[in-house]
Amino acid sequence: MSEETLDAVVVGGGLSGLIAANILERSGLSIAVLELEEDVGGRLASIALGDGLADAGAQFFTVRTPEFQNWVQQWLVEGIVYMWSTGFAYSSIEAATTSYPRYAVHGGMQALARHLAQDIADVRTQTAVTTITPVGDTWMVQDEAGDIFTTRGIVLTTPVPQSLAILRAGATRLSPRDLAVLNNIQYLPTLCALFQVEGPLHLPEPGAVQRPHAPISWIADNRQKGISHETLVTVHASSDYSQQIWPQPDSQILRTLREALKPYSDERTKVLQARLIRWPYATPHPVHDERCLQAEDLPPLFFAGDAFGGPRVEGAVLSGMAAGRALVQCFASS
Repeated sequence: MSEETLDAVVVGGGLSGLIAANILERSGLSIAVLELEEDVGGRLASIALGDGLADAGAQFFTVRTPEFQNWVQQWLVEGIVYMWSTGFAYSSIEAATTSYPRYAVHGGMQALARHLAQDIADVRTQTAVTTITPVGDTWMVQDEAGDIFTTRGIVLTTPVPQSLAILRAGATRLSPRDLAVLNNIQYLPTLCALFQVEGPLHLPEPGAVQRPHAPISWIADNRQKGISHETLVTVHASSDYSQQIWPQPDSQILRTLREALKPYSDERTKVLQARLIRWPYATPHPVHDERCLQAEDLPPLFFAGDAFGGPRVEGAVLSGMAAGRALVQCFASS
């Protein structure tokens, strides 16, 4: 057990948390990022299977605001991201539709999170925050190991239900307004199957099919995408279909999602390995219309993530920016 005093604690090492942490640290504040999983990234997840690599969560991102464009331009200069395409096929025979650029990340989407984490001095993975409790005009954050962080401000970027559970465990009382906003945010699930494939697979250029309203909403060949040395295919079920088949065993779901490969296969195509990933908090719906939420009547506490002004990768970045800047402003005015 240990005790530390910091200016700010960011809970969650996904994209929003890492962006907020970068802003806080650039402002000269002492901070720590506390992440539950073994690695940063959240839904920017890139998973190895066999000798291949696949994006299992977010598949690409677009740019729709000047604020996000500034970040993306820097990542392009640094060689972190690249333009994958300007659209995707909507059936097995259509060509990709043409519109604004879709960007991907060299080495998989998770490489972007790792790149951002390199600029933060204190990122602690496998750190489960159990309670957050106000103590006067500060906060006490405790993790599963019993370590305690005393801090002036907090940015919470975990999915809202998880954030609320941590606050309840610490006997933190939110205002009726805050509870109404946060309880209104729900999440839709996504089931993701990864298939290591040997033999021909004939996905149309640029290697992905997107069907937002079909039971199988996304199919992508990560080798065609340019991040895998082997043919490793990502298949996403839509939110509605994921909810429908979620209770089934993994093996049965994998058999079902494997059927999505048939239109692009022939008798030489074989699936060597398969893995299922369940994303219970894949898509926030509805989202809060502001980019972050500051809790009322408490020391500085901000909720951020793609549920605030999002969704999409861009929404997560803009939310993290907003929360980081708002917390810096709180400290400057106190």
